[in-house]
Amino acid sequence: MKLATLKNNTRDGQLVIVSRDLSSAIAVPDIAPTLQFALDHWQTCQPELEKYYIKLNNNEIKNPLAFQQQSIASPLPRAYQWADGSAYVNHIELVRKARGVAMPDNFWHDPLMYQGGSDSFLGPYDDIPLLDENWGLDFEAEVAVITTDVPIAITPAQAEHTICLIMLVNDVSLRHLIPSELAKGFGFFQSKPSSAFSPVAVTPDELQTAWDGKKVHLPLLSYLNEKLFGSPQAGVDMTFDFPTLIAHAAKTRTLCAGTIIGSGTVSNYDRSQGSSCIAEKRMLELLASGKATTPFMQVGDRIKIEMVDRNHQSIFGNIHQQVVALHEHIKTI
Repeated sequence: MKLATLKNNTRDGQLVIVSRDLSSAIAVPDIAPTLQFALDHWQTCQPELEKYYIKLNNNEIKNPLAFQQQSIASPLPRAYQWADGSAYVNHIELVRKARGVAMPDNFWHDPLMYQGGSDSFLGPYDDIPLLDENWGLDFEAEVAVITTDVPIAITPAQAEHTICLIMLVNDVSLRHLIPSELAKGFGFFQSKPSSAFSPVAVTPDELQTAWDGKKVHLPLLSYLNEKLFGSPQAGVDMTFDFPTLIAHAAKTRTLCAGTIIGSGTVSNYDRSQGSSCIAEKRMLELLASGKATTPFMQVGDRIKIEMVDRNHQSIFGNIHQQVVALHEHIKTI
């Protein structure tokens, strides 16, 4: 099943069921007016939503809505919690190697995770506002899951059953603000502005054999200014799978329905398929030639993030954003 959120005059938008080919949609407010409502009542809402999804794909719905990716919000326009891991430890290892810093051994055994701002996400086609190009704007292409309620101290084996939806994310980063924030020993804040998520979130069964209950085994595609930037395999070199990340987040707290857990930047040891963020490419350039040459994103630059199935059909729709000067962005809102 594929679910999305139409923008309207409310903060949380209107939930719609989207056809498998992303061409049409239907609102079902009598079942669930918003995605968060559906997640809060997932046990009862999911099977009812699934019935309409089947009808929509069988062309049994009269006059469905045309699904326009450009007019929707992220599946959850805001969330109770957004926790992003760094599951591809080879990515961390590369960054630290380029800095000449050894990586602690426990990074291979204990996941890194930060708690991001979740009160206001960007839509998949929303502009990325930027006040200062010197801040080093970067995209980060990732996979994320949405959970149902997660009990405290859950095991990874139990956590697997709390995953109800999967989506893509552009975890926007301001690279040049990160060092001074981390030096304070209190983590990210200003360096992590609003993230954007894919047009639709899908139930795991939509991925068929590409989902093994723990990882997504497909390439994650990133296009910078219409040129392929990277297509690393999301299921390869993922040191910590999603159930492990969920269990890590729930070690000392419960997680409420609608919690989003991110994978961190998708990255492979085999660098031939490119990267999922500019910072990684810059680190590779630095190691190869002593100089990073690829610039961070500037006003006017565009990023597209997508994942396709084995028939080359888009699964989640596109994250397709352009960087705009903050003062221009303010004029449009």
